[in-house]
Amino acid sequence: MIEEDVLITLVSIIECKIERIIMMKYIFKTLIYVALAVGVQAQENMAEKTRRMQWFQDAKLGIFIHWGIYSVKGIDESWSFYNNYIPYEAYMDQLKGFTAKHYDPMAWADLIAESGAQYAVLTTKHHDGVALWDTDQSDLNVVKRTPAKRDLVKPFVEALRKKGLKAGLYFSQLDWSHPDYPHHTRQVKRYAPQDDMGRWQRFLKFQKGQLKEITKRFKPDLIWFDGDWDYEAEMWEAAAQRKMLFDINPQVILNSRLNGYGDYGTPENGLPITRPKDEYWELCLTMNDSWGYQPNDRHYKSVHQIIGVLAECLRMGGNLLLDIGPRADGTIPEEQVARLKGLGRWVHKHREAVYGVKAGLPHGHFYGPTALSTDSTLLYLYLPHRPNGPLALKGIKNKINRIWTVGNGTKLKWDVKMKAYWSSVPGVVYIDVPESVLDEEWTVLAVLLDGKVEMQPGKGHVVESN
Repeated sequence: MIEEDVLITLVSIIECKIERIIMMKYIFKTLIYVALAVGVQAQENMAEKTRRMQWFQDAKLGIFIHWGIYSVKGIDESWSFYNNYIPYEAYMDQLKGFTAKHYDPMAWADLIAESGAQYAVLTTKHHDGVALWDTDQSDLNVVKRTPAKRDLVKPFVEALRKKGLKAGLYFSQLDWSHPDYPHHTRQVKRYAPQDDMGRWQRFLKFQKGQLKEITKRFKPDLIWFDGDWDYEAEMWEAAAQRKMLFDINPQVILNSRLNGYGDYGTPENGLPITRPKDEYWELCLTMNDSWGYQPNDRHYKSVHQIIGVLAECLRMGGNLLLDIGPRADGTIPEEQVARLKGLGRWVHKHREAVYGVKAGLPHGHFYGPTALSTDSTLLYLYLPHRPNGPLALKGIKNKINRIWTVGNGTKLKWDVKMKAYWSSVPGVVYIDVPESVLDEEWTVLAVLLDGKVEMQPGKGHVVESN
């Protein structure tokens, strides 16, 4: 008979060999996935990507919607149990109170259109793993586990499209509720993937299954990934995910939180001072200090402040994705409705200076945000304050053909000072803005140039000829 210690040794050797085989299989699959993804990306040239990204580039404003069971108690979405602010069981108990009884997706779409947004992004599944659709991969969804008892994603996507808006779906890569995801809370870790690659592969199969579902069922124009920070792209098989999604829908747009395999940058809450390095980018921003519904958070930004953030995004060639957090019954808080309506009044009035514009002038030319028309012949000036005198526009070499107030068309007077006849350095353009043309929030001026904008930094000059 085989001795017990010999048998234990043999079992250990076999287990090690199995683990090595699983690991080698994983590495081999990853290499194939990377090669495939490179092939997919190579097939799309710059012109094709520009066409695919055009609607996103022109949209400038979207609405983010964080909606889930966390709205029942009005607490931090998912992070409440992950950071041990509340026990996991108490967090999940909110499933019982998520009714969506007043959920009206068409009313949501009407409000989003009224805000001036051109697209919206709905959280189909946050880090807590609770799906807002009837997923076949798990019973942890609002159809099977909450009083809502219905798919909340499909009717919203359909409502958006009836309004001519683009539909985006948020999807968390990680899932702290899934038994095969390594992390459960900040302190509790189920296992290390490198020690059990089979278990990790089971989670990826589940995750990819859900991604396929939302892509095939709802055909989103955009997928907004989140939660990729735990592991590198190879572990997530991000290249394969991108290929899978593009095989289903070649026109889909992906945000940057796919470990380097996305199409645009996604800064969060902090307003950039200088333009992000990404060609395409979008700032996601809360209205108060919370993503989901939290009735105790009264720290709301004013309509004026929100417009200012949008103007800064326009200045740097980016989009604003402004967040709302509906209640558990599907109603949207009155403070958020008021801000969407106030923003919409301004956007619709100044639509020519919002949709389709590109990044404006560098710092120093004007004391406020600016943007340019696509052909660079129209310069838009966004006024953050009521002027106490003429506005100064510096360093523009072009002749100016006309200046008017966007939204009402009133022609404005201007004068050029400090322009020496013997110098090529442009003078300073002083623009008179009467009280009667001012907007209640932000006034916008349009400056029609004689040709494409030409700038000079204005470092001063000496006599050239006199």
